[in-house]
Amino acid sequence: MRIRQAHLRDVPQILDIYNEAIANTVATFDTVPRTLEQQEQWFEQHGDAFPVLVAELDGIVAGWSSLNRYSDRLAYARTSELSLYIRDGYRGQGIGKALLEAVLAQGKQAGLHTVLSRIEEGNASSLHLHRLFGFDTVGTMREVGVKFGRLLNVVLMQKML
Repeated sequence: MRIRQAHLRDVPQILDIYNEAIANTVATFDTVPRTLEQQEQWFEQHGDAFPVLVAELDGIVAGWSSLNRYSDRLAYARTSELSLYIRDGYRGQGIGKALLEAVLAQGKQAGLHTVLSRIEEGNASSLHLHRLFGFDTVGTMREVGVKFGRLLNVVLMQKML
């Protein structure tokens, strides 16, 4: 497995992974699949300060991670929100750990100070992974999302770099 900076050519595979998560999981609260154009615009908004990384296995993007701008308000310039998605069929192989370690290191190098993560309360594997990397639980937002006909709680986690 190779962890590397994502390139524009990776966006179609990043999109496939994300749209699968939209359709089948509560890892994202998006409910409508994204288009390639939307995902390319998302990618272009990142740059050096907000890295996008991919885990590549035999030419396939098996997962991706990004640090996203938390807010357009300048006081939040050093705060980011984490995204981490693994391709169906590749989960449970340590790819998430490798991506999380790398993206946090790049975020620190880029001068970010705080990383936030919103995780659906029942996503035990994601909660565990975040705790392994020193994220603390800030609180739980109750019934803030509806997906697959269920009201969902979100755990807010935070890590200082």
